[in-house]
Amino acid sequence: MAKLILTLDGAVIREYEIDKDSISIGRKHGNDIQLNDLTISGRHSLITQVGEHAYIDDLGSTNGTLLNGARVAKSQLKHGDTIQTGNYQFTYFCDEDTDYEPTMFLRAEIEDTQIMEVSNNSGQGTAKGEPLAGVRVMNGPLAKKVLELRKPFNTLGFNGDKLAMITRNSDGYTISAIRQSSSHRDTVAPPLLNGKTISIEPEVLNDRDTLELAGTQMEFFYLH
Repeated sequence: MAKLILTLDGAVIREYEIDKDSISIGRKHGNDIQLNDLTISGRHSLITQVGEHAYIDDLGSTNGTLLNGARVAKSQLKHGDTIQTGNYQFTYFCDEDTDYEPTMFLRAEIEDTQIMEVSNNSGQGTAKGEPLAGVRVMNGPLAKKVLELRKPFNTLGFNGDKLAMITRNSDGYTISAIRQSSSHRDTVAPPLLNGKTISIEPEVLNDRDTLELAGTQMEFFYLH
């Protein structure tokens, strides 16, 4: 049976089986999955199942629903897809032969979703904040999982260890390694940027750069 794995900052919160035709997600009582998050609308999104296929529908939410990092109105779900509503992420699993472990979920610190503001004078929308980027997992059971890098400082880690920090500023993004204790240096491989060990000094990140943390390969990209 297909299921949704709910995570927050990489920590597994709960597992939901998709055992009926539709599952509603939102902040208000009465939703099948109620999430206490002010960036989530009262009725935010809907998971529907038609035969062997499942779909995600955004229900006109204020901050939108992201599928693998891209805003969607309605889309079919595939195994390993990541749905983001507010600060929460759901990973869709429909392959019964694939198990997941809590340590598979990378952690990223995410701030509240930016809201588009409309000027009464110009009638045009403007987005607050600098250009937004994310990292996409490229291998393993969670290939295609996307973490948005919204905060000024975003930590990436694995199995409870913080390995690298991505900093967001007006010029773009930089990455630096987080200094490990001597005991951790012996057990955790250093993070890599384009195949080279990341220094504790900030290094500029460019669109489509590749990262590797604890054997997990990721791609840094700008959300357009």
